[in-house]
Amino acid sequence: MKSKWRMPHPATMFLLLTMAVVFLSWICDIYGLKVTLPQSGEDIRVQSLLSPEGIRWWLRNAIKNFTGFAPLGMVIIAMFGLGVAQHSGFIDACIRLGVGNRKEKRKVILWVIVLGLLSNVIGDGGYIILLPIAAMLFQWVGLHPIAGIVTAYVSVACGYSANIVLSTMDPLLAHTTQEAALTLMGYQGNTEPLCNYFFMSASTVVITGIVYWVTQKWLLPTLGKYEGSVKVEAYRPLSRKERRAVMVAVTVAGIYVALILWLTFSSYGILRGVNGGLMHSPFIAGILFLLSLGAGFTGMAYGFSSGRYRSDNDVIEGLTQPIKLLGVYFVIAFFAAQMFACFEYSHLDKCLAIMGADLLSSFEPGPLSALILFILFTAFINLIMVSATSKWAFMSFIFIPMFAQMGISPDVTQCAFRIGDSSTNAITPFLFYMPLVLTYMRQYDKQITYGSLLKYTWRYSLCILGAWTLLFIVWYLLKIPMGL
Repeated sequence: MKSKWRMPHPATMFLLLTMAVVFLSWICDIYGLKVTLPQSGEDIRVQSLLSPEGIRWWLRNAIKNFTGFAPLGMVIIAMFGLGVAQHSGFIDACIRLGVGNRKEKRKVILWVIVLGLLSNVIGDGGYIILLPIAAMLFQWVGLHPIAGIVTAYVSVACGYSANIVLSTMDPLLAHTTQEAALTLMGYQGNTEPLCNYFFMSASTVVITGIVYWVTQKWLLPTLGKYEGSVKVEAYRPLSRKERRAVMVAVTVAGIYVALILWLTFSSYGILRGVNGGLMHSPFIAGILFLLSLGAGFTGMAYGFSSGRYRSDNDVIEGLTQPIKLLGVYFVIAFFAAQMFACFEYSHLDKCLAIMGADLLSSFEPGPLSALILFILFTAFINLIMVSATSKWAFMSFIFIPMFAQMGISPDVTQCAFRIGDSSTNAITPFLFYMPLVLTYMRQYDKQITYGSLLKYTWRYSLCILGAWTLLFIVWYLLKIPMGL
């Protein structure tokens, strides 16, 4: 007998979560729940959203909460360029040229995983750009498109700290680690951006293997064959005109990349920061816009060269094509934005995290046992407070001195934090990009809810957390340096 229980629509789910936050903030405010920030000594008290001030705050900020929702602008900008590249036929041509009719499923899966793990070089761009392309690639080789979205999603989310090159997260965390380490008398250890490089490089290989194994052994058999309404065209070789258009588009892309690199790394260097570095530079701040602009130029070059585009009207049609998909995203994002804003205003996230951190720091286990407990605690807190920089901003001032007393250096503590912080990204409803992921999935199956996504991703998070922690234990016992 079919169960009558079903998860609500993603928009409804975020509305219910908002109501839960409002209720919890009211209860905690009644009991006067408050904590002290370790780095500043400032007291933070839970603010009720049902108080007169809380209601006034929401009425003043309801629209701002939505328009200021962090991923909203990035998603729209990225989708403009991606829309032109897809509408012009450039992405389709690249798939036909690169994959062809060979149906190399294993290579496609591996490429999606590797690109997902490497995508943290451009920050959160992997969530926006890679997921729809992964769905197209999987469907092209006869695999379920939702499997492509899930595989790309867990690779980006759970592998957010792992990479073989420096990512945007490395210098941000290292700066906070250094500030916390300076509170230790006479400390002169390693707190540079590459202080976890060796371990995170090895982690990339381990996570690739875990995601590939779970995808092959469980996800693909579970989803089975896709029989939805979104169809893929039958394979046909590229014509001479299409091949020439691809060459023109690739040439334009090459010139564009060379120009951006010259503007960033040459002596002219207007895309570098005022101090000559890349931290907080226009290049890093605008990387997603630069990628979208490059995709738009490349798509236009292909469209006009292939004859698909004949005027600016065709380009505008390509720019507006993603809006059909984003209509659903806007609805989900509105309710999600209110929930995130209410959660932040109430201070529930900080209070719960600091209370848990204080409780954990009161235990007195051995060094390795303490590190394992710290990884598990971080993985749990990540379910309600996703921002790595926000968590580490106060957790570092609690745990770095605590572990230093056990003889554990700050770079090892930071490494343990990053394992727990990334492993459960894929299963938390508080991830900023959750509305977009659900929107992508509902394009292929209108019945998809957060429960569906959780069903597909919890095994990944559990396996990655277990394997990554085991690698950390071995690394720690062998006393291998964490990084440079």
